[in-house]
Amino acid sequence: MALPEISRSMLKNSLVLGLFAILTVGLVAITEQGTAERIALAERDAKSRALSELLPAGSYDNHLQDTLRRLHDPSLGSKASPAYLATLDGKPAAVILQVTTPEGYSGSIDLLVGILADGRLAGVRVIRHKETPGLGDKIELAKSDWIRSFAGKSLDSPADGWAVKKDGGQFDQFAGATITPRAVVKAVHQALQYFDAHQAELLMPQEPAHDLP
Repeated sequence: MALPEISRSMLKNSLVLGLFAILTVGLVAITEQGTAERIALAERDAKSRALSELLPAGSYDNHLQDTLRRLHDPSLGSKASPAYLATLDGKPAAVILQVTTPEGYSGSIDLLVGILADGRLAGVRVIRHKETPGLGDKIELAKSDWIRSFAGKSLDSPADGWAVKKDGGQFDQFAGATITPRAVVKAVHQALQYFDAHQAELLMPQEPAHDLP
């Protein structure tokens, strides 16, 4: 007579535990989805701000988001790297390349690299990274002015200095963190090389495309 009662008790406990597990998994999934959406929104906002900051005021008069195209080249670090063409009075003024380097200390670093039509850098901004707070995160404009050191540079200036000073180049590294600035300098240099090799194509107006997430 005791066995059926034990069986019923075990079944009841199993159902309760199962229901609890389902509720827990559902709650975690909802939380993760909400968090992912907030992160994606924050990244899009950061990207929009960075796009507007890269080019000098008055240097273009079009909506950058309307000129997005996707570039497929391994040197840019992504299967479909976004690029934005800036124009002034209908003429090409600059292009902004989104570049990803996998060589950061804590993972990939996503950059926006603004290049004027004459090949000079308008500026560089970091839009996503996982570098160490207080060390590698100095690539953020909010943490230091280091990223501003790229403005005005080109393939020919510095001609032989596209490296951090520790490697014989002209760019500062951070105290206790060389890998991060080294990765960024290399990525920006590669972006300039890509622009130099594809300048005519990049500065040619194309049909607008939908933005990437």
